[in-house]
Amino acid sequence: MNHRNKNNHLGRKYGHRKSVLSNLASSLIKEKRIFTTLAKAKALKKYVEPIIRKSKIHTTHSKRNIFSYLKDKTAVSELFKNIFDKVRIRPGGYTRIIKTGFRIGDQASLSFIELVDFNEIYTSKKIIKKSVRRSRKKTD
Repeated sequence: MNHRNKNNHLGRKYGHRKSVLSNLASSLIKEKRIFTTLAKAKALKKYVEPIIRKSKIHTTHSKRNIFSYLKDKTAVSELFKNIFDKVRIRPGGYTRIIKTGFRIGDQASLSFIELVDFNEIYTSKKIIKKSVRRSRKKTD
């Protein structure tokens, strides 16, 4: 039975799973969007959301805590740069998972996981042009 076991072990032992999630999280922070399987994306969402929440506190202590999760200096410095100001305003829900289909070889379900504030398609304000209505010329 699988009662009260909430995390997906991804078919790996603890050390390997920890390094896989760390690498996926640092790639997500650097690239803003990554393409992976659905199971890894769901596990990554639970892993990276508290890291982003901790980055809201801009102290040396929080940087060191985040570095203990990510093990990547460039990802940590990217997380504390000014481009993440949009993320710091948001109260939660920093990532989005979009299912894309199935892998050809083994039919594993694939998906994008992306940071919400960096997708221009969803976040841009669409300008709605008002169309000019033209009537037919009246004939006498």
